Amino acid sequence: MKNKAHLHIRALCEGAILVALAFVLSFIKLYTLPNGGSLTPAMFPLLLFALRWGLSRGLAAGFVFGLLQLLFDGAYAWGWESMLLDYLLAFTPLGLAGLFKGKAWGIFPGTAIGCAARFCVHYISGVTIYRIVQPTELPGFGMFSDAALYSLAYNGSYMLPNMLLAMLLAGVLYVPMKRYFAGNDILK
Repeated sequence: MKNKAHLHIRALCEGAILVALAFVLSFIKLYTLPNGGSLTPAMFPLLLFALRWGLSRGLAAGFVFGLLQLLFDGAYAWGWESMLLDYLLAFTPLGLAGLFKGKAWGIFPGTAIGCAARFCVHYISGVTIYRIVQPTELPGFGMFSDAALYSLAYNGSYMLPNMLLAMLLAGVLYVPMKRYFAGNDILK
């Protein structure tokens, strides 16, 4: 019983630290789009936490991070639907990396799946909520009159680079932190 309680407390503490790190990293914006969305290294700590502690804890960490983004990072939202989709629900799927807990090289497919799921939520938001601003011009992509294509281009223009940045960070850190990626330091 003591071991189980110890692991629970350790997961909570590690989750708090990695969510806080992700929040701090979210202020390092390599570029920002006019209607929300930016390229930051913030997703990596959330993906790492999910990989180490599993699906349910990873989903919870993503939700908490989304809540922090909504409350403290000057959220760009058009109503409660946008707040729900673009913040609370969008970051939660990063926890899907937890499906690869304990797997060799699990950070890479976990990152791809978590980022793809986050993209899907943003895409749905763009098609359903932000369609009211069409036709819209997206610099570098031209004018869009179709909400589905606009959402694909707009959200893809920052989500694909975010996924690649998270993969790059995982690749650079994998060898020196392999033990932590696999969760070998966590007592079973």
